Amino acid sequence: MPSKTPEIAIIGGTGLRRLKGLEITRRMVQKTPYGEPSGPFIVGHYGSREVVFLARHGLRHTIPPHRINYRANIWALKEIGVSKVISVAAVGGISERMAPCTVAIPDQIVDYTWGRGHTFFEEGLSEVVHVDFTEPYSEPLRRALLEAGRRAGIEPVDGGTYATTQGPRLETAAEIDRLERDGCELVGMTGMPEAALARELELEYACCAVVVNRAAGRSEGPITMTMIERNLALGMERVRRLLGEVLGG
Repeated sequence: MPSKTPEIAIIGGTGLRRLKGLEITRRMVQKTPYGEPSGPFIVGHYGSREVVFLARHGLRHTIPPHRINYRANIWALKEIGVSKVISVAAVGGISERMAPCTVAIPDQIVDYTWGRGHTFFEEGLSEVVHVDFTEPYSEPLRRALLEAGRRAGIEPVDGGTYATTQGPRLETAAEIDRLERDGCELVGMTGMPEAALARELELEYACCAVVVNRAAGRSEGPITMTMIERNLALGMERVRRLLGEVLGG
């Protein structure tokens, strides 16, 4: 294993299987006690910084949200020496301010998932471990993303609660109504347990969320893949500009 690993990792979700502009220098495969990560870690230069990139759903986008090995991904990043993680995620917009193509940097999260490996602290413990999760995202890293977005002319939305649902299906209109009553403004399928696992291993973690559709019942007609793909392309171009700024491009 190379002696030096970049401190920053980017976990790319739907629409970010590959990081355009990344000058790849090497690939790393890391075994973990929790099985295989989603794929190899791609190391390279992006802007003026060296970064690690991981495709959350696999390089061919074949791993559904509920089958991602979140523990292996986060454990491996910690093991190779990463200290900061930027998560990129495609989400649905619930509130009016979360319109399609909006880039948001959420500050809270609610977990509606089940059956996922959600903690490292469950076996072989000398004592029970409780981790504070009052503020689920790293505020300094959130601020860095917001400032980078502004420099890039994007003006990302500051804050918002991200509801993490089980997937892989999209939600019903009634489920979205419930999430809105709970105070959620964004809905996605990969925010948890990823954020909590990063906190358990003391990694700085923040999310860059790209709104690709109005959530169920918030727009006229059904949600179509054509609609999502169009908004995803526009939104991800904004994310690439933001990442270029935050990495000193």
